[in-house]
Order: sequence, then structure tokens, then C-alpha cells
Amino acid sequence: MSNKLTKRLVESIKPGATDIFVWDSELRGFGVRVKPSGRRSYLVQYRTSGNVSRRMTIGVHGVFTAETARTRARELLHAARSGADPATERDKVRTAPSVADFAERYMAEHATVKKKPRSVRSDETLLRLHILPALGTKKVAAISRADITTLHHNMRDRPGAANRVIALLSKMMNLAEKWGMRPDGTNPCRHVERYPERRMERFLDNDELARLGTVLTESQRTQTELPSVIAAIRLLLFTGCRSGEILSLQWEHVDFERGCLRLPDSKTGNKIVYLSAPALEVLSGIEHQDGSSWVIAGALSGKPLVNLRKPWHRIRAKAGLDGLRIHDLRHSFASVGAAGGLSLPIIGALLGHTQAATTQRYAHLAADPLKQAADLIGRRIATALTGAADANVTPLRKA
Repeated sequence: MSNKLTKRLVESIKPGATDIFVWDSELRGFGVRVKPSGRRSYLVQYRTSGNVSRRMTIGVHGVFTAETARTRARELLHAARSGADPATERDKVRTAPSVADFAERYMAEHATVKKKPRSVRSDETLLRLHILPALGTKKVAAISRADITTLHHNMRDRPGAANRVIALLSKMMNLAEKWGMRPDGTNPCRHVERYPERRMERFLDNDELARLGTVLTESQRTQTELPSVIAAIRLLLFTGCRSGEILSLQWEHVDFERGCLRLPDSKTGNKIVYLSAPALEVLSGIEHQDGSSWVIAGALSGKPLVNLRKPWHRIRAKAGLDGLRIHDLRHSFASVGAAGGLSLPIIGALLGHTQAATTQRYAHLAADPLKQAADLIGRRIATALTGAADANVTPLRKA
């Protein structure tokens, strides 16, 4: 049976015991299949460049009209004559991994293998809360810059989280290229402009340091906090270390003879932390737990202190330092050095920064001593210009 496929013809075909195929008389390879259930579907049949016969369904009659199906069939048959294999390409698209599938592989083969636990937890959170709800069902190969831009825009009220989502997606899309899921150079996160972020940094001044010191001393005297909590906070202040570096510190990392910590696995890799006399005094005063290698011991024997959040909230409340974060102790360490005239490279080296730009946030503090010196000189010169006797201008001596 062969005739031009029209709506009337297609609907006039009576179902049989098996599939019935009717081929169009005008476009060779274009036909309709009628199943015993009465379902009618348009299809094309063609041969690949390797002379393999392939059949591909276009769509169901009713969703497709005979003419729209004919137009699509003409496109597919033309592609086949040009050497393509439309059915294989369709199957590749259907079986291509979704963002949700890819996220599982990313976590298993990249994040948990190459990232630190805290970064792994951060990636899991960003994926669960933001990326997968928006893009999880989409194919990795089909993600466009418009998809990324829309997600970023929808998070504009949380600029920090929005920027971290883009950073994570950019890394994932680079890996998708490396793993053959996207063509090279197609990362859709390129040219997506990040939101400006306001850095939430706070530095303790001398009065605030004194209040914090009073609370730490009183908490130690009254034993209202674990000795390890007090020691950890003092070490954070005296070293500028990250909280994770202090909480994971083991006695084998402490070199009392050379006055330093030898951290094998900090955020930036191996790291040496030089210890001041107050820091060494804190370490010397910590009681070793039998059988435990941890410097900052937890409440359970042989276990480290896991988190400072709750005791820190109690301590900062007593000191009138509401909103002060644990990480601000690291900033305070740097700010004291900057205000004391230390250069930014020295401060960066003490903190373990690998990029100068990271230390640049303290530039305005480093300039304070110079400004004070300039003010002192300017005032004395101004006083001398008035002829006052107390100008204290010291004449330069000849060599």
C-alpha cells in the first residue's frame, strides 16, 4: 500500500494483528506505523553511510500532522544522505548524562578525591540547594549561558552564594569538557559577570582584645569552658591560623625546639607557622591526654574538639562582641601586624597566603603607621613655621 500520506489517509488505516506500515508515495523513506492498539506514529527509514538500514520515529499522529511530520522527515533524510546518522545522534542525546548524573560523578571522582572535607561539604550544599533544583534534569551538553545567567540572576539577593554557584559550575563544566561530555571551549559560565561582594571583615581593637582576654581568663578560672576551648581561641589569636588548622593540630606537628608548627595539610598545602612566645606558652600549658595525639582535645577521651561554634558564641556574648566570627581572629592577627608597620608580604607569609591579592585587604591598615608618622612630621614643621619654641626640630648633622 503506497500513497501520499495525509490526515485522512492515516486515520483511515485500520489496525491489524501486527504493526502496519504505510509509506509515502512522494517522499521515499517517510511513512506511518499503525500498531494493533491503534496508535499511529510517523517515521523515517534510511541507510547510513555504512549501508546499515535504520528506522527512526518522528512522532505520534495528532501531535504531528502529516505535513509537519513530512517536513521533519525531509530534514532527517537529507542529513542521512549527507553522511549523518540521525537515529544514533538522537540515542546519544537521550542517553547523555543529566546534570544530576554528572553531579554524582563529579562528587565521586573529583570532589571527594581532590578536595578537603570542608570544600566537599560546601559543594554538596551548593548542588543540593541551588544547582540541582534549577538544572538537575537538563543534559550536561545542553546547558547554555542563558541557563547559567538565569540561575545567577535568580540568586541576586544572595550574591556570595550566587558567585560560589558559578565558580562550582564553571569547574564542573571544565571537567565535562575533559570527560568528553561537552565540546572543548564551550564552558557556559564564561563571561557571566560575578556580583560584587561586601567582605564581612572585622578587626578587634585594643579595648575589644582586652574584653576578650578578661572573659577567657575568667572562663578558665571558673572552669565554665573546656580548657581546650580556651587554648584553641588563644592559639587562633596568637598564630592567625584557620580554625580547622588548630582543631586538627596534633602534637607531632608542634616543633618546640624551633618554635613552629609544621602543618602537613593546610588549605594551601604544607605550611610552617612560626610561633610567638605567647603561643608557645599556651602550647606548653596544655595537658597531654594519655593515648591522644590531639593538641585540642574534645570532651570524649582520645577525640579532638570538633567545633568551637557554641562555646565561642557564649564567650563573645560575655565579652560584648556579638557578631564577631571565629575567622575574625585571623583578621585581627593580621591587622595588628599591619598597624604595627609590618609589610604586606610579611603578613601574607605569616598567614600562609599564596597570592598577594589575598593580603591586599590589609593595605589600608599597613598605611596607618606611615600616616601617623606623616602627621607627626607635618605638625612639627607647622609648629616650627610659626616660630614656636617647642617645635622640636632636630638639625641634621653633617657626616
